[in-house]
Amino acid sequence: MPAPHPHGSTIIPCLRYRDAHAAIEWLCKAFGFEKQAVYEGDDGGVEHAQLTFGSGMVMLGEVRDNAFGRHIAQPDEIGGRETQCACVTVADCKAHYLRTKAAGAVIVDDYAEQDYGGAGYSCHDPEGHLWYFGSYDPWQPG
Repeated sequence: MPAPHPHGSTIIPCLRYRDAHAAIEWLCKAFGFEKQAVYEGDDGGVEHAQLTFGSGMVMLGEVRDNAFGRHIAQPDEIGGRETQCACVTVADCKAHYLRTKAAGAVIVDDYAEQDYGGAGYSCHDPEGHLWYFGSYDPWQPG
């Protein structure tokens, strides 16, 4: 079993976007991510980017027709659905919800207090990826 990473999580979601530059700007504005690294290819597209949120991270890049890219479907290619969802723990869920909604996210499940603790909501980003944000922290004893 691996030891916890001293700088963050050991599981990092990876997403692909058709317009990764626009996605990076929107994810930072709407969700509060911070750019840690953005690497561009010769064509100016995003080869690889790392965005942080607290001790967590997501990695992303442009949609590409390569060996790895052929394993990933975009939501609009599969009826707007996802096969997984990034869950992000936020300190003030209501404030985060209002920020995200103001940025134009499509709210899927409205903000609600959860029976198991905390509050949460889910939304789609502009390219249809599903996100869940909540104040419940599964690492904290209940």
